Amino acid sequence: MNSFIPWVGGKSKLLWIINKMAPDRYSRFIDVFGGSGTVTMSRPIQPGCMEVYNDFNSNLTNLFCCVKNRPLALLAELGFLPLNTRDDFNVLYKFLSKGEITDDYLQEEMELTEILLKPPEAEAIRTLLLERAPRGDVRRAADFFKLVRYSFSGSSKSFGGKPCDIRRFFHLIWECSRRLANVIVENKDFEDVIRQYDRGDAWIYCDPPYFEAECYEVAFPKENHQRLHDTLLNCHGYVMVSYNYCPYICELYQEFYIFRVVRPNSMSQTAGSEYEEVIITNYDPRKACWQLSLESLLNCGSEARYELIHEPERPMNCGSEARYELIHEPERPMNCGSEARYELIHEPERPIKTTN
Repeated sequence: MNSFIPWVGGKSKLLWIINKMAPDRYSRFIDVFGGSGTVTMSRPIQPGCMEVYNDFNSNLTNLFCCVKNRPLALLAELGFLPLNTRDDFNVLYKFLSKGEITDDYLQEEMELTEILLKPPEAEAIRTLLLERAPRGDVRRAADFFKLVRYSFSGSSKSFGGKPCDIRRFFHLIWECSRRLANVIVENKDFEDVIRQYDRGDAWIYCDPPYFEAECYEVAFPKENHQRLHDTLLNCHGYVMVSYNYCPYICELYQEFYIFRVVRPNSMSQTAGSEYEEVIITNYDPRKACWQLSLESLLNCGSEARYELIHEPERPMNCGSEARYELIHEPERPMNCGSEARYELIHEPERPIKTTN
């Protein structure tokens, strides 16, 4: 499922490798730097699996809370509702009562409406960026949605001025509302949310702001990269991190497995330009993932490729990958369980009578 908003650093280009390297078994999934929610919403729903979406951007998590809990109020605030005619009402009724939502249905039915989303004013943008959002604030969520839709690459910094048709986003908002129904939405510092939800059966996915990248709305200084590493180093569950490929990050995560991913650079104007990223794990994906093998590392399509570039000297214990070894054996083993022994050491001269 696609996200309802674009976002800087979105992971749609890496979903194939993220899903391929995911551990086979886990009972909770924590998207620590959720962003657009692409990784969370692309996952198939697993019965009994807890899902947590977290982001430090309060405007973003407020928008997700409104999409999850108040989709109709959000659509009304965006200007789609109230509808202007009986035909428009019928469109909404059919849309909400339809079991499955398809683009074909929308293209056929939504031609009845001509609702356009107007760009936000510059003053509204400045106000939005300076204030923190209370969760559940529908008006603020609508303003932030407009802000992201009109910014280039979802950066919330550079803006275009052409109105866009809300019809293109209506179905995404509604589908994402259903997908987020059982997802816990958090607005916390990454260290707090990791410590809160980390368990041996957890899969913790982190997509932090890339190192020395300047396109993010929320600042992420170098000390935060170190703090993230230190937090993940002590995790009990499965850990996966995506980063830009650079010497500092590769050196910082020496205790982890590091895979380099090379893919076409869609943001470059140069033909054939490529972009390098890394996928970092505290487990060996070749052992923990049934769909990953050494052969598949070299056979992943013509447009992207990846390779293992670093393997830790001493793998960490995490999830089902935990190891144990005998470090001490007693001189005189105790009698217990199936190892117990017994022998007759005395027999009476005159046995006691017993009843059958």
